[in-house]
Amino acid sequence: MKKITLPLSKEQIKDLHAGDSVLLSGTIYTARDCAHKRLVEVINKSQPLPFEIKNAFIYYAGPCPAKPNFASGSCGPTTSARMDSFAPILLDLGLGGMIGKGEMSEDVTLALKRNCAVYFSAIGGAGALYGNAIKSSVCVAFEDLLSEAVYKLEVENFPLIVATDCYGKSVY
Repeated sequence: MKKITLPLSKEQIKDLHAGDSVLLSGTIYTARDCAHKRLVEVINKSQPLPFEIKNAFIYYAGPCPAKPNFASGSCGPTTSARMDSFAPILLDLGLGGMIGKGEMSEDVTLALKRNCAVYFSAIGGAGALYGNAIKSSVCVAFEDLLSEAVYKLEVENFPLIVATDCYGKSVY
């Protein structure tokens, strides 16, 4: 099990290989389908994104509301393939990688290789586990999308598997 803290350097990304288990700590952003659509609309209008995309990691999830004394409610991954058309655009702008569930397209794999980025797989059905690893949660964009808005999360020991590495190798 590798313990890693964001942001990751290209050298750290090159040291991650498909199948590696990691505990991730640091800042990640949530974004699902609707948020990705809006992010690309912002890009197409040549407007600034609501967060710094360079070296950022996007978690394909929508956090549930937090119970008292918790930073977040359950926050499990959604199916990553739904972001296949958006991921290469964001990777080409400097996104460090993504976190989600399931296989992604060959176009995404090529973009990961081209940009020395990584795709992590989260465990489906483990939303409570992931929610407990979230230490803070702040909405940073598209608040009208509710749980599908973009949230900035601080996570600690977030358990993941390297699904597709920067060499194009995949656990799928």
